Amino acid sequence: MFVYPKIYDVLVIGAGHAGVEAALAAARLGAATLILTQNLDSVGQMSCNPAIGGQAKGQIVREIDALGGAMGLNTDATSFQFRMLNANKGPSVRSPRAQCDKKAYQFRAKAVLERQANLDLKQGNVVRLTVGADGVTGVETNLGWQIRARAVVITTGTFMRGLLHVGLQNQAGGRMGDSVSTLSDHLKELGFEVGRFKTGTPCRLHGKTIDFGQCQRQDGDVPRPFSYVPEELGENLHDIFSLNHWKDGLFHVEQLPCWITQTNARTHEMIRSNLHQSPLYAGKIEGVGPRYCPSIEDKVVRFAEKESHQLFLEPEGRHTEEYYVNGISTSLPMAVQYEFIRSIRGLENAEIMRPGYAVEYDYCPPTQLTHALETHRVPGLYFAGQINGTSGYEEAAAQGLVAGANAALKVLGRPPLYLSRADAYIGVLIDDLVTKGTIEPYRMFTSRAEHRLILRQDNADLRLTPIGEAAGLVSGTRWEKVQAKLADLERLRLYAKATRYGEVSVAQWIRRPENTTDQLPQEIRGNFAGDRWESLEIELKYAGYITRQEVAIEKLRGNDAKRIPPKTDFIHLPGLREEARQKFALVRPETLGQASRISGITPSDIALLAVYLHRGIPLEE
Repeated sequence: MFVYPKIYDVLVIGAGHAGVEAALAAARLGAATLILTQNLDSVGQMSCNPAIGGQAKGQIVREIDALGGAMGLNTDATSFQFRMLNANKGPSVRSPRAQCDKKAYQFRAKAVLERQANLDLKQGNVVRLTVGADGVTGVETNLGWQIRARAVVITTGTFMRGLLHVGLQNQAGGRMGDSVSTLSDHLKELGFEVGRFKTGTPCRLHGKTIDFGQCQRQDGDVPRPFSYVPEELGENLHDIFSLNHWKDGLFHVEQLPCWITQTNARTHEMIRSNLHQSPLYAGKIEGVGPRYCPSIEDKVVRFAEKESHQLFLEPEGRHTEEYYVNGISTSLPMAVQYEFIRSIRGLENAEIMRPGYAVEYDYCPPTQLTHALETHRVPGLYFAGQINGTSGYEEAAAQGLVAGANAALKVLGRPPLYLSRADAYIGVLIDDLVTKGTIEPYRMFTSRAEHRLILRQDNADLRLTPIGEAAGLVSGTRWEKVQAKLADLERLRLYAKATRYGEVSVAQWIRRPENTTDQLPQEIRGNFAGDRWESLEIELKYAGYITRQEVAIEKLRGNDAKRIPPKTDFIHLPGLREEARQKFALVRPETLGQASRISGITPSDIALLAVYLHRGIPLEE
């Protein structure tokens, strides 16, 4: 056994989107950090669709950026199409999304890691943890390395006992062409509950064989950066990997189009007649799949009344002819995929470069975690990403940032970073996971956030950068910009009240539902930036709703401020119902607010728990 001589503060297993953010967050806080991955050539790889953001996911990316994370800047540096989803709807559901150059995103992510102070990057396959009396002490690899660390973050994606399915054939792998991890076997030995999920991906087509003339063209919107500091692009060495140029917040590179086509009755009949060759319908897959991203087999069966399903043809980069077929995830045999793809308008002569496939993998139910994403069972061990039962790059990156930051903060002897449901979509995500768990791959939607009018994509910096600055994650230009934005908004409020537009003040004019600030003449708008006017318009038009949500948030914060001692003996609390005892003991809620959100818990359970908190609660011996 080779014991590596250096002892790390934080060791991150995996270098996908969760691992990248975890390692960078820990290193930014000053912790000596190592990121260990099976394959250094797939750091930051976009394993499925070549896009970042989307409904609620775009809000998460802006929150990651507001906390100093890398995903927003990496997207701005390597994207070729930007869109604002739900632009014609209310501000609470507007969500940015961008198509990215897959390889450029991946290469730049690796370059960022390699150039980050306090961070080492190594290749290795972890097979077990080393655990002492006080918690985790390091890891062991399949090649006989032992690496010591004071905290460990596991971000293994779909690689724990991954199994790939194409038709009735299968092979081990966490991603087509990559190997698997057996780490979940060791986690079971340590006493962790382990479950099984599945996900899938569509085939990729050669663009030169697609008849785009038969498809509907989809262009991007006026580009708006994900990052609040896009001017940082090009200012340091790692941006030799950037494809894009931003100046004064404006995009200076041509966008590329996506294309839309549809399945049809012939496509559906081909799929239905071959369901016996689908591993899902033939009983070969035991894992539960994502409800909100079903395979084309599921769509045809579950929505039999629909005559067609929309498909998006998305280029995978500026320097490749490979196209991702969004909306047709499948694990049918290659021959069937070839047949039904060619039944679709515009794809009659399409050549498949890579087949679609399903992947099963192990995950650990997230009720085994605290809000810091630290495991209850092993102190100093953190989980982030798909190991927690989530799906999506954005959800993984958000968890990675929180887990990596908290691992470093614990080692450094500082208070943890907690984000509540009132602070961020990231807080909603984590609270949902650790409080309610998940019986299927979790995906974030705006509807999951009770206070989504407060948690908008345009104000993530105002909400979270002060929290990031207090934790030590944020400094420099980013912090200065937030302070300047707050000052600008206060000046704009006063200006709008004092300045008249026609017979009323500018503020009164903006409050009218039919008016928008971009209709104001330039002499009225003055030198205030457009995003400041947008913020003011939302503030004024939705003042009543915002006030009601702020009142609800104060109540939420009050219950979440009532902390429950970590060693509370829930099983022997007199007067509690048996179901409440068992659920409290399983989830181990950290606050009265979290306890109230556990499924099946009643108001009387919470009232009794509140009494015990007031009088002094029994602790485990």
